[in-house]
Formats: sequence, structure tokens, C-alpha cells
Amino acid sequence: MKNFLTSKFNKMMTLQFIHDHKGNTTGVFIPIEEWQTLKLKYSDLQKEEAKNFNEPNTWQKQILDDRLSDYYQNPSDVADFNKTIDDIEISIS
Repeated sequence: MKNFLTSKFNKMMTLQFIHDHKGNTTGVFIPIEEWQTLKLKYSDLQKEEAKNFNEPNTWQKQILDDRLSDYYQNPSDVADFNKTIDDIEISIS
């Protein structure tokens, strides 16, 4: 198990443990630089990551493309985020 806790520079990894409301450990956060190092060292990790990567669906990509196109054609036609959130909160209260 020691190999998982040391990086290629033989220093301890900076792991952060994630806990639920009862204090049970439910996950581990690994900084991206250290994750990249682990993937180089253990090729199965890279394969597993690639297998679980989900591309947006075609219809999702189309919505994003349409929104970006609209923004680039009308960059001044945008709403202020904070004002919009305030308006939503007022309308639902």
C-alpha cells in the first residue's frame, strides 16, 4: 500500500478524506497533479478513467453550441447573474 501513498518524488501524497454527517469516511480527494502521477505509474487507472469518461450527448452539445453562438452574436444581451438569482428568489417566495 505504500506505493499508493508516495509520489514519484518519494514524498507523501496530499490526500483529503471526505466524511459523511456521521463521521464515516466516504471518499478521498487526490490533487490532480498527484492523480496524473498515479495514472502514469498504474496504467489500469488511466484505462478505467477513459472507460468512465462521459462525453455530452449530441443534443447537449447542440444546446451549448447554440447558446455560445447566440452570446457571440449578442455579447451585450446578457443578464446579470446576481440580479437574476435575486429575481428568482423573489418570484418563489
